[in-house]
Amino acid sequence: MGARVMVVDDEPEICELVAVYLEAEGLAVERLHDGAAALARVADDAAPPLDLAILDVMLPGASGLEVCRAIRARHSYPIIMLTARGEQTDKICGLNLGADDYVTKPFLPLELVARVKAQLRRYTTYSAAGEGARRAGEVLTCRGLVLDVPAHAATLNERPLPLTPTEFSLLRVLLEADGAVVSARELYQRIFGDAYYENGSGSITVHVRHLREKMGDSFEDPKYIRTVWGCGYKIER
Repeated sequence: MGARVMVVDDEPEICELVAVYLEAEGLAVERLHDGAAALARVADDAAPPLDLAILDVMLPGASGLEVCRAIRARHSYPIIMLTARGEQTDKICGLNLGADDYVTKPFLPLELVARVKAQLRRYTTYSAAGEGARRAGEVLTCRGLVLDVPAHAATLNERPLPLTPTEFSLLRVLLEADGAVVSARELYQRIFGDAYYENGSGSITVHVRHLREKMGDSFEDPKYIRTVWGCGYKIER
C-alpha cells in the first residue's frame, strides 16, 4: 500500500467517494467524520504516520481549521482543505494556519486526486534524504539563506527555518530563478504540478507572507523576497 491519507468530512458519502478514488491510486485512506476524532488521530504517536490530510472546514467536535492548527504544531505533511463555494475567508484562514492547498465544494474527484498526487510527490521528494554525493544545484544559497534540497532543510544565518512543503517549494523556485521575476501563475503551477489555477494568486500571496514572517523579511523593505507589481516575485540578490 502507498502513502497514508486521512480524509475528514462529516458527510460519509463524500468520505467514501474520495476514498474510492484515492484507493484506486494505491493510497491507504483513513476515513474520519468529526474534528475530535481527527485531533485524537493527530496526537496518536503510536498510529501509523500520515503522509497527507484532507480536511473539511465545517466539522462537528472541532473545526477543520482547529485540526489544521494541531497538525502544523506537530507535523509537516501536506494539508488540503475542503471549503464551501464562495467562502474565501475559510480559504485564507486555512492557508494562514499552514494548509498547502484548498478545493472548493462541489469538486471533481479527479481534480482532488491530481492535487493529492502533486502534494505527495513534493512531500515524498523533499522529505527523503539525498543519496550519495550532492550534485551542483542541490544546495541553493543567497546571502545567508541556505536551502538543502535533498534533506528538505532550510536555514537563514545558521538558524533553522521550519518550512511547510509548499513554502519550501516556493522558496526553491524563486532561488532557482536567480533573481528573475516569477509570476504567481507560474509559481502555482510549478509548486502544485497541475493546471488548476482557480484563485491561485491568493494562495501564493498567503504563502509568500508566511515565508517573509518566518524569515524576518518585510513587504515594505524586503531583503529576500520582493514583490514586482503586476509581474510576480523575485529573490533579491
